[in-house]
Amino acid sequence: MAAPNRNNRRSNQESTDREPKETTEKVVFINRCAKVVKGGRRFSFSALIVSGNHKGRVGIGFGKANEVSEAIRKATDSARKHMVQVAVHENTIPHEVIGQFGGGRVLLRPASPGTGVIAGGGVRAVIEAAGIRDVLAKSLGSSNPSNVVKATLEALMSLRPKADVFKIRGKTLRVKEPVAVAA
Repeated sequence: MAAPNRNNRRSNQESTDREPKETTEKVVFINRCAKVVKGGRRFSFSALIVSGNHKGRVGIGFGKANEVSEAIRKATDSARKHMVQVAVHENTIPHEVIGQFGGGRVLLRPASPGTGVIAGGGVRAVIEAAGIRDVLAKSLGSSNPSNVVKATLEALMSLRPKADVFKIRGKTLRVKEPVAVAA
């Protein structure tokens, strides 16, 4: 009996590692900070990244470094590490919700199919990364990208599907059966 090929094992392992990594990353904001020293200015960078799998999982990450690429890498790792599951109902959200974080307030409303994502900036990045296709959004408070993104994530995390609400109330959810039309 021949020994298994190690390269095959590695390629199989790599393919299984790639499956959960089918996420997309979107850079929301990059900030440059300057520290004045004797020889001039020293710059450092911070990056805010939104990561999601378009199937209801989304996360945000913040990274700081002396180079932009390193800050983005740190933020991406953080976003993937802190992904959460959000409730998506037929490509929209189950109900209207307001999310708050710091001075940022975000209103999210469900929309009919075909409406699209009507949102701007950081709110759009979070919603699209979560895989929500039809929603109306409005940023009500601060325009600080960090607070807006975190408020959007808070709003999405506070969503509850209809089945969960019925379960908490001790009710049973009736499924509508299709009505046969006599021809």
